[in-house]
Order: sequence, then C-alpha cells, then structure tokens
Amino acid sequence: MIGEEKEMIYKQLNFLGSELIEEVLRSSEIQRFPKGTELLKESQYVQVLPLVLDGLVKVFSRFEERELLLYYIQANQSCIMSFSACLQEHPSRIFALTEEDSTILLIPADKIPSWLKSYPKLNLLFYEQYDLRYSELLDTIHHILLNKMDQRLYDYLLEKARLTGHHEFKLSHVQIANELGTVREVISRVMKKLEQEQKVEQHAGIIKILS
Repeated sequence: MIGEEKEMIYKQLNFLGSELIEEVLRSSEIQRFPKGTELLKESQYVQVLPLVLDGLVKVFSRFEERELLLYYIQANQSCIMSFSACLQEHPSRIFALTEEDSTILLIPADKIPSWLKSYPKLNLLFYEQYDLRYSELLDTIHHILLNKMDQRLYDYLLEKARLTGHHEFKLSHVQIANELGTVREVISRVMKKLEQEQKVEQHAGIIKILS
C-alpha cells in the first residue's frame, strides 16, 4: 500500500481513530477495478466488504427475470447489503458492478464482527449507510408509485450525470431498462418522447442530456 493510498484512507476514515485504521490497513487490500467489473454476484457469500475510495459502483437486485438498480456506492461509502449479509453469514441478495473505474478498499468480512465489538465507532460507518439507503429507498418508492416513466427516466439520467460528471453516456435501452426494472420497448418509447421534448439527444448508442 503506497503512502498516497494510506493518506487517503486516513482522511476518509479519520472518525474511526488511528488504532482501528491501522488494523484495517494491516488486514485489507486496495484494488483498482475497471468500469464494468462485477464485484459481487447474487447468492455469493460475502468475503470482503468494499469501501469505495474513488469511483462509482452500482448495486442491483433481481426479481424473477427483472433487474432493478437499488443504489450507487460513491467515494467514502460502503455497501450496506453486503454488510448485512456478512454479519448474518447469508448469501448476497444483490449483485454489484463498477459504473466507473474505481479504487476500492477490500475489508475482510470475517474481521468485521470482532472489530464492531472492540471498536464501537465502526458502527457509525454503517449506521450512516443504513440511513442513506433507507432515504434512497423511500425516494425510489415515491418515483415508482407517483411518477410517470418519462419523469423516472429523465431523473435517472440526471442522477447519472451528477454522479459521473458526464452529460453523455454510452447506454443501450436494454441496460437502462434493466436498471429501472422495466423492458426495452418502454424505454425506447419514452426516450423518443424525451427527444421530442428536446431534453435528450440520441446518436449511435450515445445519449446526451440537453436540458
């Protein structure tokens, strides 16, 4: 682990205290993953708990043949569903992919239970994640129940732009459908409507947000 990475971890986890941070550094490793890497498979037992240092990870759940984007893991965040599976020793109910090239601290899952007892401040990291994901879940339910698909799709594109810093994406309608829990035909129809409203532009698999 190089000095720059160690400094980054100290900065992001300073609320945990130097003793626990040193424990984490001794037991964990940092890996860089290119965009599109599958980090965790559904039904897989969690071996490491990810803490994103840089980049972006997206977490999905699968319902029968449909997929649904649950949340993004940004820098300084971890995966609460993996944390839960780790503590309960249950197989994962989600799968995760890198949305951007990402640098991730991989914390051994078997260390977490003892660290939670020895270092109560570690609970703060996961309480914050629970609160964040619960708020996002309420927002998702609100979108599904109250918003039409054109608003859901446009909000989805705006959120992706905010998280990635890009206003152009190479996205297929199938991929968008998977992330929004619908089918390609619906996305194609709604994208056409957004184009007519001059909110987006499509060309050769590239989607550009115009307004």
